[in-house]
Order: sequence, then structure tokens, then C-alpha cells
Amino acid sequence: MFQMIVTGLLCGALLGFVMQRGRFCLTGGFRDMYIAKDYRMFYALLIAIAVQSIGVYTLIQFGAIEFVAGEFSWVATIIGSFIFGIGIVFAGGCATGTWYRAGEGLLGSWIALFGYMFMSAVMKSGVLVPVDQSMKSVKISTNSIAESTGISVWVYIVVFIAIVLWLIVRELKKPKIAIPTMKSKRTGLSHLLFEKRWHPFFTALLVGGIAILAWPLSEATGRMAGLGITTPSANILQFLVSGNQEYINWGVFLVLGIFLGSFTAAKGSREFRFRMPDVKTGISSFLGGNLMGFGASLAGGCSIGNGLVMTAMMTWQGWVSLLFIILGTWTASYFVFVRPKNKKNTVVSDTTVTA
Repeated sequence: MFQMIVTGLLCGALLGFVMQRGRFCLTGGFRDMYIAKDYRMFYALLIAIAVQSIGVYTLIQFGAIEFVAGEFSWVATIIGSFIFGIGIVFAGGCATGTWYRAGEGLLGSWIALFGYMFMSAVMKSGVLVPVDQSMKSVKISTNSIAESTGISVWVYIVVFIAIVLWLIVRELKKPKIAIPTMKSKRTGLSHLLFEKRWHPFFTALLVGGIAILAWPLSEATGRMAGLGITTPSANILQFLVSGNQEYINWGVFLVLGIFLGSFTAAKGSREFRFRMPDVKTGISSFLGGNLMGFGASLAGGCSIGNGLVMTAMMTWQGWVSLLFIILGTWTASYFVFVRPKNKKNTVVSDTTVTA
């Protein structure tokens, strides 16, 4: 138990600290792809996937860890991921983003987090278990892309790395936009950790490294998986309600560590402060959190479990899920951001013509 607590909290704290300082927000990244045509955060995610893929499959090659891709519940993955994508827009952050933003004192994220934990628990051990099981019963026996095609996983990894490198080089060649910054009052390590703006690609390298570290640390405690947010989040609420210690595992301390790491980073950078949302935002956050919990549970993972980890493991579940999370985010972004703006512009234009 002591090992589980220490390594889980440590890994989570590192992830929370890095994500908070690097503003590693996949919700904003997916949204910006559609609205602003800004792909930097998406490219950052691809970097983290590539780093993790190399590291984890190297560990597997040397027998340090084990991984079984399992089956692919394609209907549940598609529907669940799309709903999850919609939910993260209303919640104002994905699963991990909600945890780390809660650590910054954003009370709207606390509301979203409760909705997320509640619905995840309902899906995993409550009245919606039959729905979850029924939709997951439609599946394909092989989830591994390599096993399905008969091509070595290393071929896919090498091709993927080549694509990512090409995208990075192309992005870095673009003209840089000057960002005004305040004169630093700190020097040395303190400045680098708490004041200097972290580049998303640098942040992605760190996230990928932490994702690799999660595998052996987690498996050492008997949990045969890497980073995961949805099930551990549900486990916290299930433990609090039932008192059953079987719900306590390495993943629970991972997500608690994310909160602590983010809090530390926010305090150190003077970004921590309690912010109360208005009623509309609070309702939206709770609704979004419930959609996140339902969708991630159904899909077998969130933007981290599927979008970062299962993609790195070169599974159908991971890449199909990532695609439909993005499509769900774009759909919600259209109705939340684009359509209202277009209506407002139309009204202003009509008023001008009438005048």
C-alpha cells in the first residue's frame, strides 16, 4: 500500500505540475483546430503519443511490463467518444484538464469533476451498467492494429514518428508571433519552473515521459495499465459511498496526485485563486461533467486513457476514439461558439442595413 501511495501520488503530481505549467489542454487544442485553425496542441498530443509508444514498446520488448490489447467494442467506442467530446466543451476541460484546473481553484471544474465522477460510477456499478454492457457487447475480437494486419507494431511506430517529425518541422518553420511578457522578478530554476512560458512541444515530451513511467510503476502494484483517469475518478466516489477498499488502487492516487501537482504549480506561479462560476456556467459544467463520465465509461477511456495511451499502444480503440472525441468537440464548438457568433453578426448586419 505504501508503494502504491507514494508512486501513484508522485507520478500524478508530476503530470499535474507539467500540465498546469504547460497549459496542456486538449479541449482547447481540439477546439482551436476547428475555430482558429491552430494545430499546435494537437501536434503536441501526437508528440506525447510518439514518445510513449517508443518507451512502452521498448519496455515490453525487454519483458519489463505486459500489455494485452484485448477486444474492440467499436460501437461503444464511437458513441461514447463522440459524447465525451461534446461533454468536454460544456465542462470547459477534458478529464485530466478538469482535475488540474480544479487544482488551480476553478470551482467550475470542481462542479464538472463531481458530475464526471458521479456518472462514471453510475456507469460502472450503478443503474446504467446494463446499458454499458449491452453496447460493449458489439465488438471485434482483435483490438491491436498490428495483429489485425499482420504487420509489426514497430513499422507503425516508425511511420507515425516520421509523420510527427514532419509536422513538427513544418510547424516550427512558421513565423513566430511575439508574445508580450512581463519582466521577470525571478531567476534560475524558479523562473524556468514558475514564470517562463512553456512551449507545448516541450510539455508534450514531458507528458510522454511521465506516461512511460506510469506503466512500470502501476504494474508494480498489480494494476496492469498506464495513465487512466475515468475509472480511478469513479473509484474515489465508489469508495466514499461504500467504504470498500477494493476500489483503492494506484490509479486513485494518480488522479489525486494530478490535483496536488497542479495546486503546487498554480501556487508557485501565483495563478491559484478561487473563482466562482455564474449559474449558467455552473450548470453547463455539471452537464458537461456528466456527459464526460457517460462517454468515457462507454468508450473505455477518456482523452488520456484512449487519446494518449491506447493510441500509443497502436490499438483500434485508441485511434477511433481520438477521431470521434475530436468530432464531438467540433460539433459542440459549432453550437456553443460558432453559431451564436454567426447569429450575432447577422443581427448586427441587419440592424446596420435597416438603419
